[in-house]
Amino acid sequence: MRYSCLLGAPIPEGIDFSDGLDRADVVSAIEEAIPSDVLVKRPDVLAAEHQLKAANADIGAARAAFLPSIQLTASGGTASDRLGGLFGAGTGTWSFLPTITLPIFNGGQNRANLDLTHIEKNVAIAQYELTIQTAFREVSDALSARGTYLEQQRAQEALVAADADAYRLAEMRFRSGVDSYLATLDAQRSLYAAQQGLAAVREAALANQVTLYKALGGGWQPQTTEPR
Repeated sequence: MRYSCLLGAPIPEGIDFSDGLDRADVVSAIEEAIPSDVLVKRPDVLAAEHQLKAANADIGAARAAFLPSIQLTASGGTASDRLGGLFGAGTGTWSFLPTITLPIFNGGQNRANLDLTHIEKNVAIAQYELTIQTAFREVSDALSARGTYLEQQRAQEALVAADADAYRLAEMRFRSGVDSYLATLDAQRSLYAAQQGLAAVREAALANQVTLYKALGGGWQPQTTEPR
């Protein structure tokens, strides 16, 4: 009931929250070799393509020219080398140069509107290219953060294990009369702090996966429909 109140909607059947953040499948795992064409499902990319369509553009030709065809993820669901290669080393600027092998625009026979049409088409192309760059940037940032969170989580898990051992030994020393209870309380405090840190890292990692899911356009199933 409380989860329904938090979400403001009924919880779908089959979803179990009993294990909290410890569930392995609380968020879908990031797959390897996710293709870049999943980005055409993003609302901003779709909106930019509709603007191109309004300017008599061939969306297939526009995608071929401005959308790099690469794999976004490598093993373990981390960023692929080719994704990082789209941004200039040390600068982070977009380094992909479009190659136009097919005419993108059709029509333009009305000479009275030729200049205006030309300007509108250039604006639509510039907006489309910027939208594509933004999509790749957001995916790259989310995947980079994911790698950092995975490293932090492993380190924090090791710290929790070490503090758990320290607490167990401190308790044994107290029960044996070797040490005071103050040392046991201090070890327990360190363990609780490490466990809280691990929970915070896990929460941040899950939030990052949600961000990545959104950056990928709502998932990572490749585009199956043909552009029009």
